[in-house]
Amino acid sequence: MRHFSKEFKQKKVREIEQKKTRISDVCREYEVSDTTVYRWLRQYGSQYHKGVRTIVESESDTRLIMELKHKIAELERVIGQKQVMIDFKDKIIELAEQEYKIDIKKKLEKKPFSTSGSIENNSHKA
Repeated sequence: MRHFSKEFKQKKVREIEQKKTRISDVCREYEVSDTTVYRWLRQYGSQYHKGVRTIVESESDTRLIMELKHKIAELERVIGQKQVMIDFKDKIIELAEQEYKIDIKKKLEKKPFSTSGSIENNSHKA
């Protein structure tokens, strides 16, 4: 088993924290497992204290999240409007079926062909 000095470990931890290198680079270059590097980070890192998680979110990330939340709200509103329109049309069809005593939904129903899986419209059948 290889042994790395405390100074070496601290240097690599600083490089990782300063984004000069990545954990995967240290693992590959010095043939150590990521578990070992994470242990170094816990022991010598300024950001890795037991029981404490540091989450860094840049201003652009915050702005992007807010924009996406607004977009989701807008899309949910549009979906709600479309659902109201669908429900309205279904009710109109139901009332028309009752008034004219015909099955409109059945006439508009599409059935797959038995061999190809394609869709055939019943209203075009001879």
